Amino acid sequence: MRPLSELIDDEDSAQPLLDEWIQNTKVTVAVAPVDRSLGDAALLATQVTTRSPMGAIVHRYAGIELDRRWLRVLGAGGHASFPRSLPEWNEGRADGFLLVADDVVGGSFAINGGTLGADAGKLYYFAPDTLRWEPLKMGYSEFLQWAMSGAMEEFYADHRWHGWKKEVATIRSDQMFSIYPPLWAAGPKVGKRSRRPIPAEEQFAVQMDFAKQLG
Repeated sequence: MRPLSELIDDEDSAQPLLDEWIQNTKVTVAVAPVDRSLGDAALLATQVTTRSPMGAIVHRYAGIELDRRWLRVLGAGGHASFPRSLPEWNEGRADGFLLVADDVVGGSFAINGGTLGADAGKLYYFAPDTLRWEPLKMGYSEFLQWAMSGAMEEFYADHRWHGWKKEVATIRSDQMFSIYPPLWAAGPKVGKRSRRPIPAEEQFAVQMDFAKQLG
């Protein structure tokens, strides 16, 4: 395990690049600050350097919420508005991949460690409407730029409903919507289905269980 001295690089940090992306984003961004000790601990556990955008986020932010809190990018956690951390969220959940972000409808984004496909290092999306890991053909940095570009509007076109902005504003970053009938089941459009916020860990577990049962 590399020590913090090898992971923190203030002279060649990705922070200025990240700041530029956030400043020029086409969607709303809410950044949750982090206590320095928690940032150090999360960076040490994640074992990435601050020269990378992931390292900069894990070290400097509890997390980032994008597009009116629809998408949550995991950081060091420990903040009232963003309690989950990237390393803690992966404990007991990651199996050959690294969970890095998720959304309010139960979708998860993960870096492929080799079990999701031959393209190790690329992002995959666990789609709540198919219960499958789908390749996105982009790396972590590309994913952040994509998320901040406004492309999510088209990506989530079938998963959003009239008034979603007001409804999503009430959900916490450690919650997801439990939707019934589930998005993977036949039924009306999402706006006509019932939705209630539940803990993210509960929704993640339910979806992984259904994915196994349905093959």
